[in-house]
Amino acid sequence: MEYERITSLNRNRIDAFIKQHWYTTTMIIRGKAIDMTKTEGFYFREGEDIIGLITYMVYDNLLEIISLDSLHENQGIGSKLLGAVIHEAKERKLQKIVLITTNDNINAMKFYQKRGFDMVRLFHDALAVSRKLKPEIPLIGENSIPLRHEIEFELYINPVIAEETI
Repeated sequence: MEYERITSLNRNRIDAFIKQHWYTTTMIIRGKAIDMTKTEGFYFREGEDIIGLITYMVYDNLLEIISLDSLHENQGIGSKLLGAVIHEAKERKLQKIVLITTNDNINAMKFYQKRGFDMVRLFHDALAVSRKLKPEIPLIGENSIPLRHEIEFELYINPVIAEETI
């Protein structure tokens, strides 16, 4: 099983997958609307069906993961897609990878921490702001947990090493 890069040739299929699984192509992160039809990324397919997708944006010497979906849990799809993004960040000589997840997404927190990401910030009650931009965000999330906060994770890829002065 190999991943493929999102290109203009497969963009319509990718956007349809995003809409099917996220109900919209707009993601709200840290109070900002992200147009997921403009993101870069990689995907897995089984025949003509997309079974995994990771999207990201690059800015300010970092890569921000916007979404990660795997339709078949515990088969390595998410890990391989994340590996592709880590490789991409290294190739572009970016400093780090960041991502935001919500307080209810226990599986994501476990997934990223097991792969070396560090929990670095809590955006308290961030979903109250996000709901003003996207009212369809539910009040209750996964595992019947109230959906309230955003949590930022990061992984340093090519850290800037400060020169020592003597």
